[in-house]
Amino acid sequence: MQEKALTERLITYDTSTVEGIQSAAGFVKGWLEARDIDVRAGTNNGLPVLAATVGAKEGPTIVLHGHLDVVPGHPEQFEPREDGDRLFGRGAYDMKGGLAAMMCATVDLASHTALRVHFLCVPDEESDEPVDRASDYLVAQGYTADFAITGEPTDLRIGVQAKGVLAMRIEVAGKAAHGSTPWLGDNAVLKAVDVFRRIESLPFARDSSEFFDRPSISLGRIIGGDAMNKVPDRCVVDIDIRYLPGQDVEAILAEIRAIPDTHVHTVFHRQPANVARDDPYVVALAEAVHEGTPAERISVGRDGASDAISFIEAGVPAVEFGPVGAGHHGPEEWVSIESLARYRRALVDFATMVPNRLGKTGHLRIA
Repeated sequence: MQEKALTERLITYDTSTVEGIQSAAGFVKGWLEARDIDVRAGTNNGLPVLAATVGAKEGPTIVLHGHLDVVPGHPEQFEPREDGDRLFGRGAYDMKGGLAAMMCATVDLASHTALRVHFLCVPDEESDEPVDRASDYLVAQGYTADFAITGEPTDLRIGVQAKGVLAMRIEVAGKAAHGSTPWLGDNAVLKAVDVFRRIESLPFARDSSEFFDRPSISLGRIIGGDAMNKVPDRCVVDIDIRYLPGQDVEAILAEIRAIPDTHVHTVFHRQPANVARDDPYVVALAEAVHEGTPAERISVGRDGASDAISFIEAGVPAVEFGPVGAGHHGPEEWVSIESLARYRRALVDFATMVPNRLGKTGHLRIA
């Protein structure tokens, strides 16, 4: 169970810190190079970015894409713990288990003569930085393909959609007054709360789709008032909207900007991820899982934003696909040890399947 041992080792690095990310990246690079795989190391925003290409010199190409970073955890969460089939630890499910299996699959595919594989490892998937992300940097460096898999946790199902991100800062104007006579003012903080509630009730917020019950709308921060005895005349709220594939972001913004006494500033915007369920690469990946029907495997919509969009915006179909587990970002995060082996095998079987499916036109056929 090489992938299990690798996952345990990766968990021990606190990759919510710069130092932990640097140490873990050094380990990944060294582990691959010890197996005769050349790894190119670069930096993006001061953090290490890794890329390795194996297999054929040319021809059909796939990307195996993962991230090292995790959200912060308690010290004991960076000490891997095994309980039956469950391996506990920060990042076990999101996504050091998937990354470990991808590392193993990259070694398995190193001698492939009919397929080229880019293994890409980024340090900032969990970051809320709006621009200059490492996945975009790698795409700009030429690491594109015919199909990309990012190893986010999906319980061995295939995520063909992810919500888009619209992060906004809204300034709400009021009228100042003495705190003893609030009726003479117009409290901007109270108005800001009303603005958020109005956004929750706008038409776009009631939409649904096959994979999603509704968009996600979260009030992340509220800043207002500069003295206890003064009615605040200005308040700022930061709102995180995750909107559905097919929704028009400009229409959403127009609905919000129509709310009186507000000024809306877009902090960060990322398009939804959306790949056709009948894409031949998606179907082939579903068949490679070997359990359940392809339709059962192609059945995930992700509420969170996806680095897959970096590839989709470059014209590369990309999905999320990872091992079984639960509790990511929580106190009891775990990954199924048995599913790590299944995940590695599915990646290798998929990569082997692709060249055999290519017709004379160079397009993948559905079996």
